[in-house]
Amino acid sequence: MIGHLFTVVLIEPIYNAFVALIAYIPGHDAGFAIIALTILIRLIFLPAFTQALRTQHGMRRIEPELDAIKEKYKDNKQEQARLTMELFKARGIKPFATFFSLLIQLPVFIALYAVFLREGFPQIATHLLYSFTPTPESVGIIFLGILNLTIPKNIILALLVAGIQFFQSRLSMGAMKAAANTAKPEKAQALMIQRQMLYMIPVVMGIVGYTAPAAAGLYLLTNALITLLQELVVRRKIDAQFDALEGKKTA
Repeated sequence: MIGHLFTVVLIEPIYNAFVALIAYIPGHDAGFAIIALTILIRLIFLPAFTQALRTQHGMRRIEPELDAIKEKYKDNKQEQARLTMELFKARGIKPFATFFSLLIQLPVFIALYAVFLREGFPQIATHLLYSFTPTPESVGIIFLGILNLTIPKNIILALLVAGIQFFQSRLSMGAMKAAANTAKPEKAQALMIQRQMLYMIPVVMGIVGYTAPAAAGLYLLTNALITLLQELVVRRKIDAQFDALEGKKTA
């Protein structure tokens, strides 16, 4: 029952969009269809991603103020909670935004993997198509004439996936590194674990990109590039907003 619902609600719409993109893209190149589909989905989830990033980055910016509240009202948990929520509201931070963003996106990403790895690729699974979805005459599986999207173990693609993910991790570590210099002993261990995770994620993504068919690797690479670009743009905007708020506060 749940599996059927997952197919109807997520896999079928994503698969139909993927097949339609293949049909309309010149040469029916599945590689360009994967890139277009990834961009489309990231645009749909841009508001959730922006709010999650605002929460992550904003929590780092207000950490000194949070620490001050905890220290001042360590014996009054009710007042501590009230002032903390007021600070979140004043800075436009939604504490559960990251969790809800992941909760919303995770099923979609699972459906994407199902589309690329299981459901009718490169053959078209006509039983999943809507009546109005155009069916391409053929499916081009050689992206740019050099990358066979059905074959795994492409070392260059895997290294690109890991490299982009590593660069994004380093971007996130910039703020963490500065925080670690002034971190209290009880926070040092948590920061160390976060650092380790930031290095482990690129390794894991690289392994997935290597062992899975190149179609999945191309999706991972496109998704990592979009995430990196979005983070650079959104972080700059968030920094400007927080700087403006702090400027008004000190004026």
